[in-house]
Amino acid sequence: MSLRSPGWLLLLVPLLALIAVYLVVQRRRGRYAVRFTNLDLLDKIAPKQPGWRRHVPAAAFCAMVGLLIVGFARPTTEVQVPRERATIVVAFDVSASMEATDVEPTRFEAAQQAALAFVDRLPERFNAGLVPFSGTANVAVPPTTDRAALRTAIEQLTTGEGTAIGEAVVASRDAVRMLDREAERRPPPAHIVLLSDGSNTTGRSIEEAAEEAAGDQIPVSTIAYGTEGGTIELPSGDSIPVPVDGPALENLASSTGGDFHEAATGEELQAVYEDIGSSVGHRTEEREIWQWFVAAGLLAALAAAATSLLWFSRLP
Repeated sequence: MSLRSPGWLLLLVPLLALIAVYLVVQRRRGRYAVRFTNLDLLDKIAPKQPGWRRHVPAAAFCAMVGLLIVGFARPTTEVQVPRERATIVVAFDVSASMEATDVEPTRFEAAQQAALAFVDRLPERFNAGLVPFSGTANVAVPPTTDRAALRTAIEQLTTGEGTAIGEAVVASRDAVRMLDREAERRPPPAHIVLLSDGSNTTGRSIEEAAEEAAGDQIPVSTIAYGTEGGTIELPSGDSIPVPVDGPALENLASSTGGDFHEAATGEELQAVYEDIGSSVGHRTEEREIWQWFVAAGLLAALAAAATSLLWFSRLP
Protein backbone atom coordinates (compact mmCIF):
# COMPACT_ATOMS: atom_id res chain seq x y z
CA MET A 1 0.00 0.00 0.00
CA SER A 2 1.21 3.53 -0.77
CA LEU A 3 -0.10 7.01 0.01
CA ARG A 4 -0.71 9.80 -2.49
CA SER A 5 -1.03 12.56 0.14
CA PRO A 6 1.16 11.39 3.02
CA GLY A 7 1.29 14.90 4.53
CA TRP A 8 -2.07 14.26 6.17
CA LEU A 9 -0.39 11.71 8.44
CA LEU A 10 1.05 14.62 10.44
CA LEU A 11 -2.40 14.85 12.03
CA LEU A 12 -1.63 11.56 13.77
CA VAL A 13 0.76 13.48 16.05
CA PRO A 14 -1.97 15.37 17.95
CA LEU A 15 -4.02 12.16 18.03
CA LEU A 16 -1.14 10.34 19.73
CA ALA A 17 -0.80 13.26 22.15
CA LEU A 18 -4.51 12.99 22.96
CA ILE A 19 -4.13 9.26 23.66
CA ALA A 20 -1.16 9.96 25.92
CA VAL A 21 -3.15 12.56 27.89
CA TYR A 22 -6.02 10.09 28.26
CA LEU A 23 -3.70 7.41 29.65
CA VAL A 24 -2.17 9.87 32.14
CA VAL A 25 -5.61 10.99 33.35
CA GLN A 26 -6.74 7.39 33.82
CA ARG A 27 -3.62 6.58 35.81
CA ARG A 28 -4.15 9.57 38.09
CA ARG A 29 -7.73 8.46 38.74
CA GLY A 30 -6.47 5.09 39.88
CA ARG A 31 -3.95 6.65 42.26
CA TYR A 32 -6.64 8.94 43.75
CA ALA A 33 -8.90 5.97 44.52
CA VAL A 34 -6.09 4.16 46.33
CA ARG A 35 -5.64 7.14 48.71
CA PHE A 36 -8.94 6.21 50.37
CA THR A 37 -7.58 3.73 52.92
CA ASN A 38 -10.85 2.16 54.05
CA LEU A 39 -11.46 0.06 50.94
CA ASP A 40 -14.43 -1.83 52.48
CA LEU A 41 -16.28 1.43 53.15
CA LEU A 42 -15.31 2.76 49.69
CA ASP A 43 -16.85 -0.32 48.12
CA LYS A 44 -20.15 0.35 49.92
CA ILE A 45 -20.51 4.08 49.31
CA ALA A 46 -18.96 4.43 45.84
CA PRO A 47 -20.93 3.41 42.78
CA LYS A 48 -19.76 0.33 40.95
CA GLN A 49 -17.14 1.27 38.36
CA PRO A 50 -17.72 0.27 34.73
CA GLY A 51 -14.23 -1.26 34.47
CA TRP A 52 -12.96 -1.87 30.97
CA ARG A 53 -16.19 -0.65 29.40
CA ARG A 54 -15.38 2.98 30.16
CA HIS A 55 -12.43 2.80 27.76
CA VAL A 56 -14.38 1.40 24.79
CA PRO A 57 -16.00 4.67 23.58
CA ALA A 58 -12.68 6.51 23.85
CA ALA A 59 -10.85 3.76 21.95
CA ALA A 60 -13.51 3.72 19.23
CA PHE A 61 -13.34 7.51 18.96
CA CYS A 62 -9.54 7.45 18.57
CA ALA A 63 -9.84 4.67 15.99
CA MET A 64 -12.33 6.78 14.05
CA VAL A 65 -9.99 9.78 13.97
CA GLY A 66 -7.01 7.62 12.97
CA LEU A 67 -8.89 5.91 10.16
CA LEU A 68 -10.18 9.22 8.79
CA ILE A 69 -6.67 10.69 8.82
CA VAL A 70 -5.32 7.71 6.87
CA GLY A 71 -8.24 8.07 4.46
CA PHE A 72 -7.31 11.73 3.86
CA ALA A 73 -3.79 10.52 2.97
CA ARG A 74 -5.36 8.73 -0.05
CA PRO A 75 -4.00 5.20 0.35
CA THR A 76 -3.65 3.15 -2.82
CA THR A 77 -3.05 -0.51 -3.54
CA GLU A 78 -2.10 -2.51 -6.61
CA VAL A 79 -4.84 -4.63 -8.18
CA GLN A 80 -4.78 -7.07 -11.09
CA VAL A 81 -7.17 -5.99 -13.86
CA PRO A 82 -7.97 -8.26 -16.83
CA ARG A 83 -6.74 -6.84 -20.12
CA GLU A 84 -9.53 -5.97 -22.51
CA ARG A 85 -7.51 -6.34 -25.71
CA ALA A 86 -4.10 -7.90 -26.13
CA THR A 87 -2.06 -9.88 -28.63
CA ILE A 88 0.19 -12.77 -27.66
CA VAL A 89 2.72 -14.26 -30.06
CA VAL A 90 4.30 -17.59 -29.20
CA ALA A 91 7.78 -17.84 -30.77
CA PHE A 92 8.65 -21.54 -30.77
CA ASP A 93 12.17 -22.91 -31.31
CA VAL A 94 12.01 -25.84 -33.75
CA SER A 95 15.76 -26.25 -34.22
CA ALA A 96 17.25 -29.76 -34.35
CA SER A 97 18.54 -29.40 -30.79
CA MET A 98 14.93 -29.61 -29.60
CA GLU A 99 15.12 -33.34 -30.34
CA ALA A 100 17.37 -33.77 -27.29
CA THR A 101 16.05 -36.33 -24.82
CA ASP A 102 17.24 -34.70 -21.60
CA VAL A 103 13.55 -33.76 -21.21
CA GLU A 104 11.15 -36.68 -21.58
CA PRO A 105 10.13 -37.74 -24.14
CA THR A 106 12.04 -34.98 -25.98
CA ARG A 107 12.41 -31.25 -25.53
CA PHE A 108 10.30 -30.75 -28.64
CA GLU A 109 7.35 -32.93 -27.66
CA ALA A 110 7.23 -31.64 -24.10
CA ALA A 111 7.36 -28.04 -25.37
CA GLN A 112 4.51 -28.74 -27.81
CA GLN A 113 2.28 -29.98 -25.01
CA ALA A 114 3.12 -27.01 -22.81
CA ALA A 115 2.44 -24.55 -25.65
CA LEU A 116 -0.91 -26.17 -26.37
CA ALA A 117 -1.93 -25.87 -22.73
CA PHE A 118 -0.74 -22.26 -22.68
CA VAL A 119 -2.86 -21.11 -25.62
CA ASP A 120 -5.88 -22.96 -24.22
CA ARG A 121 -5.63 -20.94 -21.00
CA LEU A 122 -5.42 -17.56 -22.70
CA PRO A 123 -8.61 -15.47 -22.46
CA GLU A 124 -10.85 -15.98 -25.49
CA ARG A 125 -10.80 -12.26 -26.31
CA PHE A 126 -7.02 -12.34 -26.80
CA ASN A 127 -5.48 -12.65 -30.24
CA ALA A 128 -2.72 -15.26 -30.29
CA GLY A 129 -0.23 -16.07 -33.04
CA LEU A 130 2.57 -18.56 -33.70
CA VAL A 131 6.08 -17.96 -35.03
CA PRO A 132 8.17 -21.15 -35.32
CA PHE A 133 11.87 -20.61 -35.96
CA SER A 134 14.99 -22.60 -36.74
CA GLY A 135 17.37 -21.27 -39.42
CA THR A 136 14.64 -18.81 -40.39
CA ALA A 137 11.47 -17.52 -38.77
CA ASN A 138 8.01 -17.23 -40.27
CA VAL A 139 4.52 -16.32 -39.11
CA ALA A 140 2.73 -19.67 -39.17
CA VAL A 141 -0.47 -18.28 -37.64
CA PRO A 142 -1.16 -14.52 -37.61
CA PRO A 143 -2.73 -13.28 -34.36
CA THR A 144 -6.25 -14.63 -34.16
CA THR A 145 -8.90 -15.76 -31.71
CA ASP A 146 -9.23 -19.04 -33.60
CA ARG A 147 -7.71 -21.41 -31.05
CA ALA A 148 -8.37 -24.48 -33.22
CA ALA A 149 -6.15 -23.11 -36.00
CA LEU A 150 -3.45 -22.30 -33.51
CA ARG A 151 -3.57 -25.75 -31.94
CA THR A 152 -3.37 -27.43 -35.33
CA ALA A 153 -0.33 -25.36 -36.28
CA ILE A 154 1.47 -26.23 -33.03
CA GLU A 155 0.71 -29.93 -33.45
CA GLN A 156 2.10 -29.90 -37.02
CA LEU A 157 5.44 -28.29 -36.17
CA THR A 158 8.62 -30.06 -37.31
CA THR A 159 12.26 -29.41 -36.54
CA GLY A 160 14.93 -27.90 -38.80
CA GLU A 161 18.52 -26.66 -38.74
CA GLY A 162 19.83 -23.49 -37.12
CA THR A 163 18.48 -21.12 -34.45
CA ALA A 164 17.46 -17.62 -35.57
CA ILE A 165 16.32 -16.04 -32.32
CA GLY A 166 16.72 -12.49 -33.58
CA GLU A 167 14.65 -13.23 -36.67
CA ALA A 168 11.97 -14.81 -34.48
CA VAL A 169 11.62 -11.62 -32.42
CA VAL A 170 11.30 -9.44 -35.53
CA ALA A 171 8.83 -11.85 -37.17
CA SER A 172 6.77 -11.84 -33.97
CA ARG A 173 6.77 -8.05 -33.93
CA ASP A 174 5.65 -8.05 -37.57
CA ALA A 175 2.86 -10.48 -36.66
CA VAL A 176 1.55 -7.96 -34.14
CA ARG A 177 1.49 -5.30 -36.86
CA MET A 178 -0.50 -7.65 -39.11
CA LEU A 179 -3.47 -7.65 -36.74
CA ASP A 180 -5.35 -4.83 -38.50
CA ARG A 181 -4.81 -1.51 -40.27
CA GLU A 182 -4.53 0.41 -37.04
CA ALA A 183 -1.95 -2.04 -35.67
CA GLU A 184 0.56 -1.05 -38.38
CA ARG A 185 0.48 2.52 -37.12
CA ARG A 186 -0.34 1.92 -33.45
CA PRO A 187 0.50 -1.63 -32.33
CA PRO A 188 -1.99 -2.97 -29.76
CA PRO A 189 -0.88 -4.13 -26.30
CA ALA A 190 1.22 -7.17 -27.13
CA HIS A 191 3.59 -9.68 -25.60
CA ILE A 192 6.01 -12.11 -27.20
CA VAL A 193 6.68 -15.41 -25.43
CA LEU A 194 9.84 -16.94 -26.88
CA LEU A 195 11.01 -20.46 -26.05
CA SER A 196 14.47 -21.61 -27.11
CA ASP A 197 17.04 -24.17 -26.06
CA GLY A 198 20.10 -22.82 -27.85
CA SER A 199 22.15 -19.86 -28.99
CA ASN A 200 21.45 -17.47 -31.86
CA THR A 201 23.34 -19.03 -34.80
CA THR A 202 22.00 -17.20 -37.84
CA GLY A 203 20.15 -14.08 -38.95
CA ARG A 204 20.19 -10.72 -37.24
CA SER A 205 21.59 -10.33 -33.75
CA ILE A 206 19.49 -10.59 -30.63
CA GLU A 207 20.49 -7.04 -29.65
CA GLU A 208 19.20 -5.59 -32.93
CA ALA A 209 15.94 -7.50 -32.66
CA ALA A 210 15.51 -6.42 -29.04
CA GLU A 211 15.82 -2.77 -30.06
CA GLU A 212 13.05 -3.16 -32.62
CA ALA A 213 10.71 -4.88 -30.15
CA ALA A 214 11.46 -2.33 -27.45
CA GLY A 215 10.80 0.46 -29.95
CA ASP A 216 7.24 -0.83 -30.36
CA GLN A 217 6.96 -1.34 -26.59
CA ILE A 218 6.50 -5.09 -27.01
CA PRO A 219 8.06 -7.01 -24.12
CA VAL A 220 9.65 -10.36 -24.90
CA SER A 221 9.44 -12.97 -22.15
CA THR A 222 11.95 -15.75 -22.75
CA ILE A 223 12.15 -19.36 -21.61
CA ALA A 224 15.52 -21.10 -21.57
CA TYR A 225 14.47 -24.71 -22.01
CA GLY A 226 16.53 -27.84 -21.42
CA THR A 227 19.57 -28.82 -19.36
CA GLU A 228 23.30 -28.25 -19.65
CA GLY A 229 23.79 -31.94 -20.34
CA GLY A 230 21.46 -32.19 -23.33
CA THR A 231 22.75 -33.98 -26.43
CA ILE A 232 21.40 -35.03 -29.81
CA GLU A 233 22.35 -38.07 -31.87
CA LEU A 234 23.77 -37.56 -35.37
CA PRO A 235 23.03 -39.98 -38.25
CA SER A 236 26.64 -41.14 -37.92
CA GLY A 237 25.93 -42.31 -34.40
CA ASP A 238 27.92 -39.54 -32.75
CA SER A 239 26.33 -37.24 -30.19
CA ILE A 240 26.88 -33.52 -29.82
CA PRO A 241 26.10 -31.38 -26.77
CA VAL A 242 23.27 -28.85 -27.03
CA PRO A 243 23.43 -26.74 -23.83
CA VAL A 244 21.02 -23.89 -23.18
CA ASP A 245 22.26 -20.31 -23.67
CA GLY A 246 20.49 -18.75 -20.70
CA PRO A 247 22.42 -15.43 -20.53
CA ALA A 248 21.51 -14.43 -24.11
CA LEU A 249 17.81 -15.09 -23.48
CA GLU A 250 17.95 -13.28 -20.16
CA ASN A 251 19.46 -10.20 -21.82
CA LEU A 252 16.75 -10.28 -24.49
CA ALA A 253 14.03 -10.30 -21.84
CA SER A 254 15.56 -7.58 -19.69
CA SER A 255 16.22 -5.23 -22.62
CA THR A 256 12.58 -5.40 -23.78
CA GLY A 257 10.86 -5.31 -20.40
CA GLY A 258 9.94 -8.99 -20.38
CA ASP A 259 10.64 -11.76 -17.88
CA PHE A 260 13.25 -14.49 -18.06
CA HIS A 261 12.47 -18.07 -17.05
CA GLU A 262 14.31 -21.36 -16.97
CA ALA A 263 12.78 -24.81 -17.32
CA ALA A 264 14.60 -28.12 -17.26
CA THR A 265 11.59 -30.46 -17.30
CA GLY A 266 8.20 -30.63 -18.96
CA GLU A 267 6.53 -29.93 -15.61
CA GLU A 268 8.66 -26.86 -15.02
CA LEU A 269 7.84 -25.60 -18.50
CA GLN A 270 4.11 -26.01 -17.80
CA ALA A 271 4.54 -23.97 -14.62
CA VAL A 272 6.45 -21.25 -16.47
CA TYR A 273 3.74 -20.96 -19.11
CA GLU A 274 1.11 -20.72 -16.38
CA ASP A 275 3.06 -17.92 -14.71
CA ILE A 276 3.46 -16.03 -17.98
CA GLY A 277 -0.21 -16.54 -18.83
CA SER A 278 -1.34 -14.99 -15.55
CA SER A 279 0.96 -12.00 -16.03
CA VAL A 280 0.10 -11.21 -19.66
CA GLY A 281 -3.61 -11.75 -19.06
CA HIS A 282 -3.75 -8.96 -16.49
CA ARG A 283 -2.28 -5.54 -15.97
CA THR A 284 -1.43 -3.97 -12.64
CA GLU A 285 -3.23 -0.78 -11.71
CA GLU A 286 -3.04 1.44 -8.64
CA ARG A 287 -6.42 2.14 -7.11
CA GLU A 288 -7.30 4.46 -4.26
CA ILE A 289 -8.87 2.74 -1.28
CA TRP A 290 -9.52 5.76 0.94
CA GLN A 291 -13.24 4.92 0.87
CA TRP A 292 -12.60 1.80 2.94
CA PHE A 293 -10.81 3.78 5.64
CA VAL A 294 -13.53 6.43 5.75
CA ALA A 295 -16.20 3.72 5.99
CA ALA A 296 -14.28 1.99 8.78
CA GLY A 297 -13.92 5.34 10.54
CA LEU A 298 -17.67 5.95 10.39
CA LEU A 299 -18.30 2.49 11.80
CA ALA A 300 -15.89 3.26 14.64
CA ALA A 301 -17.80 6.51 15.31
CA LEU A 302 -21.07 4.58 15.46
CA ALA A 303 -19.48 2.09 17.85
CA ALA A 304 -18.30 4.92 20.09
CA ALA A 305 -21.77 6.48 20.18
CA ALA A 306 -23.61 3.17 20.65
CA THR A 307 -21.46 1.90 23.52
CA SER A 308 -21.56 5.28 25.30
CA LEU A 309 -25.35 5.47 25.07
CA LEU A 310 -25.81 1.81 26.04
CA TRP A 311 -23.51 1.76 29.04
CA PHE A 312 -23.48 5.39 30.22
CA SER A 313 -26.66 6.90 28.71
CA ARG A 314 -24.72 9.72 27.11
CA LEU A 315 -22.83 10.49 23.96
CA PRO A 316 -19.03 10.51 24.11
